[in-house]
Amino acid sequence: MWVINLLVPDWRPNPRQGLWTIRIAIVMCLLVAIGYAYGATLWDWLKLLIVPAVIAGGGFWFNQQQRERELQIAGQRAQTDQEIADQRRQDDMLQKYLDGMSQMLTDKDRPLHRAQVGDTLSTVARARTLTMLPQIDGPRRGRVLQFLYESKLITKDKLVISLHGANFSRADLARAPLKGVYLFDARLSNANLEMSTLEGAYLKWAKLEAARLVSANLQMANLTGAIVTEEQLAGCESLQ
Repeated sequence: MWVINLLVPDWRPNPRQGLWTIRIAIVMCLLVAIGYAYGATLWDWLKLLIVPAVIAGGGFWFNQQQRERELQIAGQRAQTDQEIADQRRQDDMLQKYLDGMSQMLTDKDRPLHRAQVGDTLSTVARARTLTMLPQIDGPRRGRVLQFLYESKLITKDKLVISLHGANFSRADLARAPLKGVYLFDARLSNANLEMSTLEGAYLKWAKLEAARLVSANLQMANLTGAIVTEEQLAGCESLQ
């Protein structure tokens, strides 16, 4: 152990290592004693035991490597299963949201189209939307936004649901037709809006940090107070 202490000054054997050291020392003493009786030196014993020791050590190393590979594969499989389960959870949540909103849109007595911002029906639809958005990923957030837009619920001409402060970060809206969309103070950071149609969009105070706006049509869009850089806007065809 003194050799190890020289190489690693702070090293201290734990109880298990100390026990094995004592066992090895006892075995070596027994071998010396037996060898002395039969005229065999300690080196003779070592030459006799070296081959089995190498074989045993090689087997132990192989088993250890095999065990590590199995643990790694099991960990990767568990991670994949977890990711699949999370994707299914998000799909189920999105489908449940779309089904609920569709029922509100097709209600015979009071369809969502007739609601106005601030009334009970509009408030319920907004609450459903804001509750679900943080629990799904970017591509699904993009699907929600397109659904609301295509259902004519979030346009300047007819605003039914206020998306003030809604989280659409990382939403995939490439090539999306969003003419006149009303997204006051919405979060669109890191969203993909490449080649999207945002003509006349109301994006006042919108958070557009790191959003991709290459070839996006922002003609007559209201960007007052929006968090966006000149470099981002330089890639918009209507602002070049």
